This record gives sequence, C-alpha cells and structure tokens, in this order.
Amino acid sequence: MTIVDSSAVEDPATQEGQPVGARDSAVGQGSVTRQRSATQQDGVVRTTGVGALQLEAGGALPEVELAYETWGTLDADASNAVLIQHALTGDTHVARGAGDEPGWWDALVGPGKPVDTDKYFVVAANMLGGCYGSTGPSSLDPGGAPWGSRFPFVTIRDSVRAEARLADRLGIRRWHAVLGGSMGGARALEWAATYPDRVRHCVVVAIGGYSTAEQIALAQAQVLAIRQDPHYNGGDYYGGPMPTAGLGLARRIAHITYRSEPEFNFRFGRRGQGAENPIEAPHDAAERGRYQVESYLDHQAEKLVNRFDANSYITITEALMSHDVGRGRGGMQRALAVTKAEFFLASVNSDRLYFPEQSDELARALPGEVPVHSIDAKIGHDGFLTEIGQLGGELRRRVFTL
Repeated sequence: MTIVDSSAVEDPATQEGQPVGARDSAVGQGSVTRQRSATQQDGVVRTTGVGALQLEAGGALPEVELAYETWGTLDADASNAVLIQHALTGDTHVARGAGDEPGWWDALVGPGKPVDTDKYFVVAANMLGGCYGSTGPSSLDPGGAPWGSRFPFVTIRDSVRAEARLADRLGIRRWHAVLGGSMGGARALEWAATYPDRVRHCVVVAIGGYSTAEQIALAQAQVLAIRQDPHYNGGDYYGGPMPTAGLGLARRIAHITYRSEPEFNFRFGRRGQGAENPIEAPHDAAERGRYQVESYLDHQAEKLVNRFDANSYITITEALMSHDVGRGRGGMQRALAVTKAEFFLASVNSDRLYFPEQSDELARALPGEVPVHSIDAKIGHDGFLTEIGQLGGELRRRVFTL
C-alpha cells in the first residue's frame, strides 16, 4: 500500500459539505456527472483526523486519526458511496488501485466487478486500534510517546462511531451499501443498527449478531499467548524486543479456526515437511522434524509477525470479543427492529469459526424475510475471502444494480 500523509495532500473534506470528487461536478439532465479530483488516486492510503472520541467502556482518546483508501468517484449527490470493512488483521487495500499491489477482495471490487468502481465510490477504513494508519497502541500520544499499555479498550461500536465522522468529512450522509466479512461483517451490522438512516444496504458475510462463548474462548487464548510473551512488557515493548513469539502463537491458534479440517487433511495429511522426519529425534525431542501442517502454521505466523503490531492484535481481538449488536438495546431482535437497511446475508458452508447457523439466527432476528446465501467452500472460514466471487451475481442483482 502507498501511504499519503494528509498534510501533503489536499484534504477531500476541506470544503464544508462538499463530497470528494464532487466540488466541480453537476447533475445533468437525467444523469450524474462524476469528476475526479486532481489529487485523488485509487488505492492510496490517506489519513484524516476525526476529533476526540469518548469510548463506550469509559475511556477516551483526545485525538483520533483514521486511515482509509478510496476507489472511483463520488457522485454530486453522494448517492453511490460504498463502505467496505476489513476483517481482524486485514487492511484497507480492498482492491488494486494506482499501484500493482493486489487487493484482498479483487474478485468483488474494481472496474467491471460486482462493486464496479466505474460506478461506485468505494471507501475502506482501517479500524480504530489498528496498525495500518489509524490511531492505535503504536500511535504516538499527545506527548509524543507510543500509547502502548495506556491505549484504552475499544469496541466495534467505537470504531463505527469514528467511521461515521470520516463519512461526514467525505461528504457522505448515507451509504449505498456497507459490507464486510468476518469482523468486517460485525462492523457492517453495527453500522446498520447505530445509524439506521445512513445505510441503504447492509451486507454481512460469515458472522452472526454476536460473538459466542466459544469464539470468546478462542480469542482469549490468542490474547494470552501475546501477553505471556516475555518481551511483551505489559504492552510497552516499543523500542525493545518485540513479542514475536506470542504474536506468532496467536496467529497459529487463529489460523486453525480459519481453515477446515478436511482442507488441512487434504493438503497436508501426516506428511513430513520436505526432508524433515517428524518421527526422528536422536538427541533431543525439540530436534524432531516438522509435519507439513506445522510448517504451514509457522509460515502463517511469520507472515503476520512481519506486518502486524501485537498490541493492535490484542486491541482488535478484544473489540471482536465485545461484538454484540443487541448489547444495551434490549437484545438482538429489538436492536435490529429499528434498522432500515436492506440486508444481504451469507455464510460459508464449511465455516467452523462462525457457524452458518449463526447467520441463520441473525436472519431470523431481522425484520421481514431475509435469505442467507451460502458460499460453497471446502476451505473453511477463509472462504469469505477466497470464494467471495460466488456472491457476485446475487450482489449485482440485489445490491449493486447501477
């Protein structure tokens, strides 16, 4: 991702009430004119301040910045805006842009794709507490030191409130659609419940209306893996050794839940990794070779350790643990009764982290009859990323109809 400091680029919200790309646009006879700002580039990270934020759990942040990327051009009436929400360790790079870096939903977003960036203005924001440009534990506090252990507890709802301020700065009063998978789906659902007048369509993929006891238990194991790393230092490890072992272990635990047992068995079985022999350890048990599946998990851990902050992993994981759209609203059904969005739900048929039954439960809690579409994927939960193209046709028919 290319990151652009907002101080070096014209802020797209500097003219009050004027949306991005629409300052010199006009509505013609029966058509909408789209004109791109000279400084606007697809798929380039920008940051903007959204002010101080009082948090749901009682803490506060004196100044919040959100990082975001955009694709396409906003119509003069701002009616074609789409917000796409990333998952736990995801980033804002949903699709290819000005550079060559692929996006994590390239099958869904881009010119001519179901979310056609020649027709829609797509925004993706890094979640509050993240490490891809938004204010998080590795960010500097007002005194110039990393927040570290002093970064407050945040919820999904807190991040959505910050994202609403970003929408204001972009001149977007109502999203044509808010969509996401996994934790991104939780954020999309929270948008529909918190701001019912600001969401026309809500697409929730591979998650239910709340985190279950089992999902919280799995998340706690990941959080403790990091906190018990000798280098974690209570969260104040910046400038010293990083808690890479703990973060890597957390990733291994999580990744097991992201994939299915049949996929693991088909890809790896009981085979050893290359020349390594898992049943040979002549001197020390720690010398034995690895199974292929162990090597695979080691690789996934190494990739995450090289791109993600351990404190952000904890912060966002605990935010996902808090996910409960009905909290403080009289339960899920009452919370969703006030929503005005048209919902599009989907689950992954082999998901063993967010079971399809949870999507069915969410559908029953929504007003009216809401079908649950099924992604057919042997891979498990990660099918919401790898097989998202299966939903393209239905999304074109029901949500993205321009």
